[in-house]
Amino acid sequence: MITPLIGISKSIIKINELIKHVANTGLNVLITGETGVGKEVVAQKLYAESTRATKNFVKINCAALPETLLESELFGYKKGAFTGADKNRPGKFQTADKGVLFLDEIGDMPILLQSKMLHVLQSGEFSPLGSDREFKSDVWVIAATNQDLEEKIKNRTFREDLFYRLNIINIPIPPLRKRKEDIPPLIEYFHKSNKLKYPQSQYNEPDSQTLTKLCNYPWPGNVRQLKNSIEKQMVFNSWEKVLEELPRECSETRLNIQEEGNIKGAKSSVKDSTRVLSQFIDISTSSDKLFEDISLKKIKKIASGRVEKEIIIFVLEKVGWNRSRAAQILKISYKALLYKMKEFEVHPPIENEQLNFAHLKN
Repeated sequence: MITPLIGISKSIIKINELIKHVANTGLNVLITGETGVGKEVVAQKLYAESTRATKNFVKINCAALPETLLESELFGYKKGAFTGADKNRPGKFQTADKGVLFLDEIGDMPILLQSKMLHVLQSGEFSPLGSDREFKSDVWVIAATNQDLEEKIKNRTFREDLFYRLNIINIPIPPLRKRKEDIPPLIEYFHKSNKLKYPQSQYNEPDSQTLTKLCNYPWPGNVRQLKNSIEKQMVFNSWEKVLEELPRECSETRLNIQEEGNIKGAKSSVKDSTRVLSQFIDISTSSDKLFEDISLKKIKKIASGRVEKEIIIFVLEKVGWNRSRAAQILKISYKALLYKMKEFEVHPPIENEQLNFAHLKN
């Protein structure tokens, strides 16, 4: 059974639309995203939406096998090709003929094997190990990686020509922390899909406080981690158990705390702005009169003047109220500074005024 791509976020809606557009093109697809975001789910959905859905969907994890075994798994081998090869064995390219070959973790494919992969993608032909015969294979190649292939190209650990051959259609999947609106429908889906697996479980919908905590958690393991947590909830019939066992310390959590601080800061700024606004206009007046008094241009001028006044006072205090020096620092004329001080009613302490007077006389 093909797992559906669950979500209501703009990114998931866009991916579902893209799948419909490219499913029958046969163009190679590269799916990118962090571990656990659902790259294989997207690959299976591409397969299910295509005319190849009646043929095989063959998966191979390029990170799970050493180079020699990976090559034999992909292209097969002839009897006697190596010790233990007691019969001919077809590879994944042959098994997936007319269907889909899903190359998971393509970024971990050894560099020497990448050249042979490129040849197959270009010509559709391959040779099993130990054979001189060329075989034809009509496969739709879908690859996936959680790595930055462009960075690997710079480091010469991934072939640029293979990258462009695979990356004809790119489908990036954002992490779950960047599409938190998908968490509630995913929770509901995992509960329904695991009913048979955990028949003793009762569906207890999370209350608003629990759901808020689940949505605020960064889910470093993405959808896979959420799925495991929901299964745990179904086993124990307890959301408290899930919340207790979520890791409390990780870099993403610290990032969330920082983001939360930014949000609080923004809210504080709004309150400060409202407080400043109340100083400019009479908030107690009727709404009609209130909106007549509000002028963004007027408020901007007043706010700018206040900042200007504070800076002038700050500089004057730093230079001991030496107006000539202050004018040089502020890059305005002495006369302009005097005008500003008069406009903003900035008056030096008496002792500093006497010093300035003596300075002018000299």
